[in-house]
Amino acid sequence: MHIKVKDLSFSYTQRLVLNKVTVDLKEGSFLALIGKNGTGKSTFIKCLLKIEPVPDNTIFYDGVDINTIKNFKNVGYVPQKLEFNYEFPITVNEILSSSYLKGKDLFYTSIINELNLNQIYRQNVNTLSGGQLQRVFIARSLLNHPRLLILDEPTVGIDKESMETLKNILSDLKKKGVTIIMSTHDTSFIKDLADYYLEFSELGDYNLIEATEV
Repeated sequence: MHIKVKDLSFSYTQRLVLNKVTVDLKEGSFLALIGKNGTGKSTFIKCLLKIEPVPDNTIFYDGVDINTIKNFKNVGYVPQKLEFNYEFPITVNEILSSSYLKGKDLFYTSIINELNLNQIYRQNVNTLSGGQLQRVFIARSLLNHPRLLILDEPTVGIDKESMETLKNILSDLKKKGVTIIMSTHDTSFIKDLADYYLEFSELGDYNLIEATEV
């Protein structure tokens, strides 16, 4: 998916967070969002997903203004904080099957196998480690056949093995032409993945850097 952001600005209670951010991201590119906490990475993601309102003619998916799109199709999102009640008795199976109405077909099974979820498939989410939970929610996002995948700090709290699994998945998706936008503090993780770095700083300033310049 081709993503274009043109002069995106955003403020919270008169504090400028994003200042005329402009990005033109070709299909199949990997954009890493970097910078200190509070500089706008998560806000940028929320604007891309219309969680925060943006002006018309500011963000385009394949040339279409996102404000004219009622439902985002083929967009996967893995939030920084997984928002649901962990005390509620729900299994991995129930989370994933509720996100994919076609039943347990070959595609569904391939995602389960690819993310190595078979051993925890019947487990309650309360029993899972951070890395296992992250794989579950990545699987949920992939079931949407994403052409754009957005991840907000997906490596926080997961073990080394899970990080390696995630890196391999993102690498494969990139090869398949999926556009990926990921915020992270772990620049070593995305070293071999990123095509561009969008570095945010205080006062809403930003710097777009090609990976070849790093």
